[in-house]
Amino acid sequence: KYLKKLGLWEKRFVVSRTLSGGQKRRLMIARALIHHPKILILDEPTAGVDIEIRRSMWAFLKEINEAGTTIVLTTHYLEEAENLCRNIAIIDQGKVVHHSSMRALLRGLQSETYVLELDQEISVLPKSKLALRLNASNSSIEADIPKGESLNEVFAWLTKNNLAVTSMRSKANRLEQLFLSLVAEEDKA
Repeated sequence: KYLKKLGLWEKRFVVSRTLSGGQKRRLMIARALIHHPKILILDEPTAGVDIEIRRSMWAFLKEINEAGTTIVLTTHYLEEAENLCRNIAIIDQGKVVHHSSMRALLRGLQSETYVLELDQEISVLPKSKLALRLNASNSSIEADIPKGESLNEVFAWLTKNNLAVTSMRSKANRLEQLFLSLVAEEDKA
């Protein structure tokens, strides 16, 4: 059952030492689940696996968690922690610097930076009271949006300046921003 879910069914007759690193990691998870544990402790379960396998492992871990298995996850992939965890402890140099629900931690984010790809290159950013920066490519801008505010003002400003957006994304992982600020605060103390 677990071999199929973890994409290892076709490798069921292969000697485990011949598996790739990512396949070995998935096999270790399958082995750990044989006895249906109530708690599963995973240390960097997706290190060294490609994006497609990582996403399928996330879906599988969510599934077993929803079925009642508590998962304790250690990871340096903050996107992974943000997507998978309901509760989080941030550890810096062996010391817990923050412990809360993921939702409570993310509420502490003071601003978020968005990258807006433009439909044209511009050499100078028109004046604005908004926190905007022109990227080196001259075809995208970064907008810092304070907590509780929307991008509506930015889009109104873009329209006023005849600039159209072709795509938009968050510049950095939100959890990464919080992690860096928490660690910086701890270093000051």
